[in-house]
Amino acid sequence: MNWVDSLVRQLDREALTQMLQALVRIPSVTGEEDAAQEEVIRILRDLNGKVDAWRPDPEELKSQPHFPGARILTPRLNVAATFSGAAPGPTLVLNGHIDTVTAGDEHRWRHPPFGGEVADGKLYGRGASDMKGGLVAILGALGAIRNAGCRLRGALCVQSVIGEEDGGLGTFAALARGHRGDGVIVCEPTRLEVVPAHAGVTLFRITITGRAAHGAVRQEGVSAFHAFQPIHEALLSLERRRNETLRHPLYEGIELPWPLSIGLVSAGTWPSMVPETLIAEGRIGVAIGERIAEARRQVEEAVGHAADRDPWLAQHSPKVEWIGGTWEPTETSREQPVVRALSEALTQTTSRPAVVRGATYGSDLRLFTNHFGIPGTHFGPGDIRQAHFTDEYVAIAEVEAAAFALAVAIVKFCGSV
Repeated sequence: MNWVDSLVRQLDREALTQMLQALVRIPSVTGEEDAAQEEVIRILRDLNGKVDAWRPDPEELKSQPHFPGARILTPRLNVAATFSGAAPGPTLVLNGHIDTVTAGDEHRWRHPPFGGEVADGKLYGRGASDMKGGLVAILGALGAIRNAGCRLRGALCVQSVIGEEDGGLGTFAALARGHRGDGVIVCEPTRLEVVPAHAGVTLFRITITGRAAHGAVRQEGVSAFHAFQPIHEALLSLERRRNETLRHPLYEGIELPWPLSIGLVSAGTWPSMVPETLIAEGRIGVAIGERIAEARRQVEEAVGHAADRDPWLAQHSPKVEWIGGTWEPTETSREQPVVRALSEALTQTTSRPAVVRGATYGSDLRLFTNHFGIPGTHFGPGDIRQAHFTDEYVAIAEVEAAAFALAVAIVKFCGSV
């Protein structure tokens, strides 16, 4: 029996499901991660990791270069565990975020968002796919390596971070604290594909000014809602142009690699009153190799040109602001050792060539690659199409397959003695 067979034999599938259920059953919406982190700490200590758990202060980190921004500034538990190597060798970072978005209207869920229910091979719950499934795959891989008696040459650094959904506070804090390596695998949901590139994202707020009037004589006012419509059309046109002209090989076949979307709209203060103000907030995807400033310029230009063609807006210019965190685009070469090790491991464990493509979302990967010089890739169970959705789920078989592939990739990257 070779070492790969040994790893798969030592993969505890029942424990994987139980760990994932335990984590899903602990709500960990961004800003409220402590209880789930305590469970992660317990598991990492059981695996004999040297655990560093601390509460980074966002106010202190703000002054450091490349601080990613954050809306939630409450200090809470961030976790990094070190597994020392037996000899000099490369260090691999395995990164996952414990925070999730809210469950939304829980009555719309067929399976309770914090129930961890299993049905037809799928485990349901908020965070199951994004990305507690990935975290559990990391933990399962560590367990398989330990149970197989495999001694790694290089070291491992496992990060369970806070605040990813809010810009990347936890990963930035871990890197600033010195928890770094020679390569990183960020276990976002990729459907078991190798994803060494992701788009950038920057968030905007557009404020439209109208003129209030009684709804009974609405023609004497100017509806900010109606005034926003040509601005919205201009943004949709901008999205079409950008996705037709900004192409990249890893994004072939993706209809909208750089989406622009409006996520929040607020207008008016009274049902029978013409709304005098509208505020719209949204995001624009930034292409690989494109600068954030250029994408922002195009949004401002599109809004400005649309306003110039409207009699009211030409005299009452919309206000464009850039808000929240910023996710720069990033790309790691397929020839980097960490990408090669993972691709080879996936081919070896699935008996088919690894699929390599880019992601349309932003993630913490850009903090490793762009600012700390650590090459890396995404890889994990689950699908981004399940993330943030009602009845979010992950296939248990994918979590098992991800854990097996990660275990093999770890040995390939770190080496063994």
